[in-house]
Amino acid sequence: MPQIGFIFDWDGVVVDSSNLHEKSWKILAKEINLPLPDAHFKKGFGKRNSVIIPEILGWSQDKAKIEQWGKRKEEIYRKLGEKSGIQIIDGIHDFLKEMKLNNISAAIGTSTDRKNIELAFEQHEIEDFFLGAICAEDVNQGKPHPEVFLKGAELLGLPPEQCVVFEDSLHGIEAARRGGMKAVAFTTTQPASLLKGAGAHLIVDSPKELIVISIAQLFN
Repeated sequence: MPQIGFIFDWDGVVVDSSNLHEKSWKILAKEINLPLPDAHFKKGFGKRNSVIIPEILGWSQDKAKIEQWGKRKEEIYRKLGEKSGIQIIDGIHDFLKEMKLNNISAAIGTSTDRKNIELAFEQHEIEDFFLGAICAEDVNQGKPHPEVFLKGAELLGLPPEQCVVFEDSLHGIEAARRGGMKAVAFTTTQPASLLKGAGAHLIVDSPKELIVISIAQLFN
């Protein structure tokens, strides 16, 4: 097997958090008395709050308000996660164990806040599978720019072309491809047809379908 590294997106790939994120936006909108446009959640999935608030929600162009509301939204998310628990994607734990048995190093590359990841680590014993995480605070440019995954490859000590990105968003697949990496897509939040159109090398409905040796064959 060639030396390869895995970079995992977080929401929709490791944790099943879309319901909590969507609920967080609804609570925030009610707090500040601003409307949520139709299909806002789908359009913003995989993007940072600093992009979602001004460009997709159209709430404000003021940087201070964008930062304030973005932080508040994540605070709401974590309160919900503390109360109800954050669920991990069915099958991901077993796949991470198989990955570890095959001596493959892994990192997280995500648009979410580091505190959100730390909360999930407190609830599930998965932190030791990862060398580290590149989060929203660590990058200047969000997906579909490849910065988050390029920094993930650097964290793993591997060239981008030896890395596999696991994603569920179209922006994330595009970022992986632009970074010169292989892209494995989960149909957690997007249909297979759109993921294929975005350039995914492999598409699965669940981590239960993944086998490490099959992923390594993407490099043949």
